Amino acid sequence: MALHALVGTGGARAPRLGRPVGTSVPAVNGVVLLLPDGEPESGRGPSPLAHAAALPLARGLVRAGRAEGLEGMVAHVVRYRGRGWNGADARLAADAAWAASEVVRRYGDVPVCLAGHGMGGRAALRAAGHTAVNSVLALAPWLPEDDVAATPEPVKQLVGRQVLIVHGTNDARTDPELSYRLAERAKKANRDTCRFEVHSDGHALRQHHGEVLALAADFVLGALFARPFSRPVADALAAPPPLGLRMPLAGGFGRALRR
Repeated sequence: MALHALVGTGGARAPRLGRPVGTSVPAVNGVVLLLPDGEPESGRGPSPLAHAAALPLARGLVRAGRAEGLEGMVAHVVRYRGRGWNGADARLAADAAWAASEVVRRYGDVPVCLAGHGMGGRAALRAAGHTAVNSVLALAPWLPEDDVAATPEPVKQLVGRQVLIVHGTNDARTDPELSYRLAERAKKANRDTCRFEVHSDGHALRQHHGEVLALAADFVLGALFARPFSRPVADALAAPPPLGLRMPLAGGFGRALRR
């Protein structure tokens, strides 16, 4: 690995990509960048626990692609410089944008999906303006309170991207109503935006893990490989607010999807 991937200016920590998931593919046709959770303010290094928590989704997405004969997808978990967003620095978003550029350097002109959880979801939404990014999956995204933030979270960078937000209705760490408000604004700028609510689930989305993984895979594979979305996702993207932004994730989603 090149030295610049390990250290930055003056020896400071630099972002890097984790080991690829799906390296046996003959040719890479799409890349998913997994963006782990973080903290609003912190000077500490990246969290190994948050990185480890993102790996199952990376593996699940690659397995789903292979099951459908889509062998050209690779996933990487992004290793941030640190775990803090840190106000105007928006470090996690900057690291996500760096990772998208690194994908282009390694794999060429392939579509990229940014998939983040918690603070990583905010980073995915914020870094969506990178030219390589064609889609965003934000799981339980951490967003600032409207009356606290100096300016509202931007949404113009989402134009031209397919966007899926997923949030548990019982999330005690990241307010699901804030992701709904952002989705409302995003839908006005970009009609290819939808949001699913996972009733009774919390921040980690563990209670309905199987359904959430199936929903994520359906969206990511459709966005990266132009495969038709399942009926619920297609309906959510087409529906006007609030219907397409408060779409309930049905129990058993993924067991009998129409392809």
